[in-house]
Amino acid sequence: MENVAIFESPGKGRGLKATKEFWAGDVIFAEPSVAAVVFDSLADRICHSCFRRQEKLQKCGQCKFAHYCDRTCQRAGWAEHKLECSAIKTHGKAPNENIRLGARILWRLDKDGSMMSDTQMVTLEELEDHIADMPEDDLKDFKVDIHNFLDYWPRSSKQHTIDDTFHIFGVINCNGFTVSDQRGLQAVGVGLFPNLCMVNHNCWPNCTVILNHGNQSAVNTMFHSQRRIELRSLGKIEGGDELTVSYVDFLNLTEERQKLLKTQYFFDCTCEHCKDHIKDDLKLGGLEVDGVKPTEEQVKEATDYCFEMMAKMEKARLNGNYHEVVKISKDCLEKTEPVLADTHIYQLRMWSTLSEVQAYLQLFDDAADNSRKMVEGYMKLYHPNNAALGMAAMRSGVTHWQAGEIEVGHGMVCRAYAILMVTHGSMHPITKDLEAMRMQTEMELRMFKQNQYVYHSMREAALKNKPMTMMQEPKNMEEGVKNLFHRRK
Repeated sequence: MENVAIFESPGKGRGLKATKEFWAGDVIFAEPSVAAVVFDSLADRICHSCFRRQEKLQKCGQCKFAHYCDRTCQRAGWAEHKLECSAIKTHGKAPNENIRLGARILWRLDKDGSMMSDTQMVTLEELEDHIADMPEDDLKDFKVDIHNFLDYWPRSSKQHTIDDTFHIFGVINCNGFTVSDQRGLQAVGVGLFPNLCMVNHNCWPNCTVILNHGNQSAVNTMFHSQRRIELRSLGKIEGGDELTVSYVDFLNLTEERQKLLKTQYFFDCTCEHCKDHIKDDLKLGGLEVDGVKPTEEQVKEATDYCFEMMAKMEKARLNGNYHEVVKISKDCLEKTEPVLADTHIYQLRMWSTLSEVQAYLQLFDDAADNSRKMVEGYMKLYHPNNAALGMAAMRSGVTHWQAGEIEVGHGMVCRAYAILMVTHGSMHPITKDLEAMRMQTEMELRMFKQNQYVYHSMREAALKNKPMTMMQEPKNMEEGVKNLFHRRK
């Protein structure tokens, strides 16, 4: 942690600042989790050791709750699971994810003490719990978790005071970090990273956080590397500059971001983008054609209509009625595209979900067109090295490849690769996937330019064998853009 130092950030309390100069893509620091657990809803589909999604997992023979890829993963995860396994057996069932994480943290504290590694800059006792700031309804739910935790906590383990237990659960509530699967495409669990908790928020940050699972596939667990987060620079950072990340998605309006930050993290954001409402005009703007803009009334009417249709579209998606999703979206966009700007956030969400559903239904031409509009809108709103922009460009690149539009597809994949090299680094699995896509689309583009007929003939034959990655079943509209920290649902 020689690259950073704790300091008093004006108006924010403690924060971290750089002690040297950094450039885009530099890893400022890496930090293993104190503890991490799989979400309740995915407990039987995600390995509890390496956090990979697997079709067939082996169940722990003792507690019947934890699941693992194989004996290698089970051995690797035994240190964290040993006491939990016994507690679940005795209790009769596994408690929720917050209780399981709280228990793992307390067992780790009992074993290693407050400073669990040489690189840890703060103790868990020093982290904010914000219990005093909780609304009454949230506090009631919080107390239910504490009550259930006390029932679950083994009598054979060290007994902790109520105040200490409340503090740990408060820290989890406002500082638990969402843990992704091996490829970084889905949030599958929650963990605690003390040094990361010291990095303050900015809506237009100079850093990003990525989970790097390291090597979790070696047969011998002695060669496994630690699951860790990496704080990476998004651009040039001078020595002495405060390090910041964004706790919420910038695609929200200023008012919505500030409401989320106040409700979830108990502070008022005073960053430049909030003070000056930067880009809010684009996010709810009208489409300008030849210098002529629609009236405010027309924009408001189209905005309200789009918002209403988004709710219907999401209901159809949840019911798995994907053809209905396409119909609702097309009807909506037919009315709103002539009025709303290509940066209007409701229209962007519509294009995002529609393109994903169309790709799933193999309507690739339409999916490619809508994903391109989505990416073009994102480019005008997001930081040029935003990970969400990179992932959107990757998705669009694959969709254009599937549609046979190799030139646009290769361009999108290259754009995504450039961004994810900064946000994820060259060794992350998703970046390696992108590198393979980039090489494949580059080769196909050369073939295309030499002889289009031969290219399309060979591509058609290849598609019958093994298509490039197909889209997974569409998720909800917000699934792809998660808040940085895990919050109680």
